[in-house]
Amino acid sequence: MARKASGADQIATARDLLRTAKTADELRTAQAVLLPLELGLSLELTAKVIGRSVGATCKLRTRYCEVARHERNAPQSKRALRNRAHATLEREGQILDEVLAEAAQGGVVVVPPLREKIAGRLGKSISLATIYRMLARNGWRKLTPDTAHPQGYPLARGDWEKNFKGAWVKS
Repeated sequence: MARKASGADQIATARDLLRTAKTADELRTAQAVLLPLELGLSLELTAKVIGRSVGATCKLRTRYCEVARHERNAPQSKRALRNRAHATLEREGQILDEVLAEAAQGGVVVVPPLREKIAGRLGKSISLATIYRMLARNGWRKLTPDTAHPQGYPLARGDWEKNFKGAWVKS
């Protein structure tokens, strides 16, 4: 015996789509959702009615149900933000103004030390790429790379450099 069709919570929206469908694909999607739920048709019979394969019919149903479920469960606060954004553009500008106060007067912006400061203000860890994109969105274009590793040992680095000019002898 086949499994019962899921998506009973989608009947109302599928009926609306059936009434307002402008393309054949929208009509087939609404039929793929409604026929098993309202008439009790199997997936194979539904596929024959709408003129698609069983796999395509199954994809139509699941894709429609996932999209409808996502729209219903999407938090409204996240909608106000950009896609996966940590903060609004205004908040990003405020954070950068606070963090880059001395750099605004001509100082050099070094990104790795900014990471902890910005993450502390946002309340979550962020990647360096996020900081670079945030700086670009807010008009900071000229950046310089960090000159040395923060945990490095400068004396050992000086010994490691190739400064053997006295040993170079022209032959």
